[in-house]
Amino acid sequence: MYSSLITPQTVNEHLEDPNWRFFDCRYVLTEPEKKQSEFAESHLPGATYVHVNHNLAGPRIPGKTGRHPLPKITELSKTFAAWGISSSTQVVVYDDTGGAYAVRLWWMLRWLGHDSVAVMDGGWPRWLKEERPVSADIFIPESVNFNAKPREHWSVSAEDICNYFDNPEVRIFDARSRDRFRGENETLDPVAGHIPGAVSAPFADNLDADGNWKSKSELRKMYLELLDGSPVEQAVTYCGSGITACHNILAMCYAELGDSRLYSGSWSDWITNPERPVV
Repeated sequence: MYSSLITPQTVNEHLEDPNWRFFDCRYVLTEPEKKQSEFAESHLPGATYVHVNHNLAGPRIPGKTGRHPLPKITELSKTFAAWGISSSTQVVVYDDTGGAYAVRLWWMLRWLGHDSVAVMDGGWPRWLKEERPVSADIFIPESVNFNAKPREHWSVSAEDICNYFDNPEVRIFDARSRDRFRGENETLDPVAGHIPGAVSAPFADNLDADGNWKSKSELRKMYLELLDGSPVEQAVTYCGSGITACHNILAMCYAELGDSRLYSGSWSDWITNPERPVV
């Protein structure tokens, strides 16, 4: 079972395996439909396209939710079943931005109890660079039974975050860029800044200069320093809308530190209530 990262070579060796499913999560926040068009032209053989807005998020309620609220578990389970994901399925997810969007599907599957899911290291760019097979064919999966076993404690709310302010055991990580953490260059959300007590931990720091994930030992060292003695199981990561925060959760998992938690609403949810503190 592969449950964190997987190499393109290993993926290539299993393209014909009927128990494997491949999902293309390429996405551009400012051009939401662009990558689906690119997928139609070329993708991994047998891959299914996953749209962040349509498939990995529930309806947004302006002023009440973040930009990408989690779907209802019942609806998400139906989606996974329609995609052909059963308890015996090995899932591989990828994108073209270092896993920034693929990690959301990785996290959501594990959140519902499906651990056999891995992010392809290097993603689509590395797949192309290594001259591996591509296809324009549309794969139609057979629907199966998806048995959700939710780990609901893996997702925390804004109220939970408020309750953690005086708890030194809970480390809160901000996966956005350092400038957004400082309240600079905020172009996505109407309020700039960060949650009081949060530590800047940009998800981009999990990658090397080539867009591949850093080594297990490098990530382990980095996150042990960030955790500063606090338990990983109590750690919470947020970002702008609950997408790239999952990158840090995967990094800690891959580094064999354990499973941390997600503030799924993230910054865009936090600022919907003007009474919540901002620094």
